[in-house]
Amino acid sequence: MPRLAGRQFLNIPGPTNIPDRILQAMHRPALDFMTPEFFEIQIECRDNLKKVMKTTGEVMIYASSGHGSWEAAMTNICSPGDTVLMCETGRFSESWAEMCRAFGLKVEALENPWDRAVDPNRVEDRLRADTTGAIKVVAVVHNETSTGMTHDIAGIGAAIRAAGHPALLITDTISSLASMDFRMDEWGVDVAVAGSQKGLMLPVGLGISAVSDKALAATKTATLPRKYYDWNELKTGESGTLRFAGTAPSHLFFAMREGLRILLEEGMDAVFARHARLAEATRRAVRAWGRGNGPTLFGRDEHALSNSVTAVSMPDGFDANVFRGKLLSETNVALGGGLSKLNGKVFRIGHLGDLNEPMILGCLASVELQLKRQGIPHGVGGVDAAVEYLAGT
Repeated sequence: MPRLAGRQFLNIPGPTNIPDRILQAMHRPALDFMTPEFFEIQIECRDNLKKVMKTTGEVMIYASSGHGSWEAAMTNICSPGDTVLMCETGRFSESWAEMCRAFGLKVEALENPWDRAVDPNRVEDRLRADTTGAIKVVAVVHNETSTGMTHDIAGIGAAIRAAGHPALLITDTISSLASMDFRMDEWGVDVAVAGSQKGLMLPVGLGISAVSDKALAATKTATLPRKYYDWNELKTGESGTLRFAGTAPSHLFFAMREGLRILLEEGMDAVFARHARLAEATRRAVRAWGRGNGPTLFGRDEHALSNSVTAVSMPDGFDANVFRGKLLSETNVALGGGLSKLNGKVFRIGHLGDLNEPMILGCLASVELQLKRQGIPHGVGGVDAAVEYLAGT
């Protein structure tokens, strides 16, 4: 593809735009990770992560992606043959279930339409029926990146308590953390799985786990093999510093320290409000395009539509991948594609991380331009609808 002038508009749901302050923070020589200077950096990162995740629990950080944090969660608290109740949310719940089966765990899928939010009452009913306590873990993706749907973690945590069931609640926060409110301790989450490259605005490469006392206790009897991700070896020592299975990824910590400072300077409530505004502007544009048999919002539960990514269904007879390909090659705007059974059927607009009004409006205008260029039916005025909404908020 020939070079296109200007910067790429990165509107995939991760990795996201990296602010210049974070890039500059990484532009420094390597540092001995066994020195007081690095100890201070990683202690600040850990303490600020706790503020963002709203937890007093232990925080582990690995050189990995978010998938590594998934593996850490399962191997630290489960034994072969344990049952995991996997709430079906989309491609990432599918992928998580595949990982569990690879470790010899029994996966029971709580089936759910991908365009609907999981009903916490169904979780409670299933746990009440589990009179022998066979279910070890309830696993759920907070924000399902493949569908643009956010699921009620507070409600699911309450459902587990209402059922009086001992199951641990593990939540994937990879595309929700630092983009929408997440309250680990208040909601009763035992393990929060996170990654660096989305709302935290960092490069790919850090997996993060926040772990409750209940989850740490479960490691004492869990027998799945683990070494690199063994929480008992990674817990903070008497000095309060983090531990690593190998060499600490120091440059990613330089980045994380600056990224967390940026978030806390803006204020987490302001961060969430910004994401909500840009998400609603995006949805209003899509609703306008949907008139005249055009592209429509994939999700059907209005209250559960994501504030970090919007999944858009293409009209019948049009391929979302072809649309995205031409959008990228002609205007240098990158959107996410459909995953699993949604491949070719939806495109996904990421609006999370370091993003403002001009950036999202540029993306929406380019999408509308391509709808016209490619002869895809759509209602007019999508960008106008987004502008009108933003002007009034």
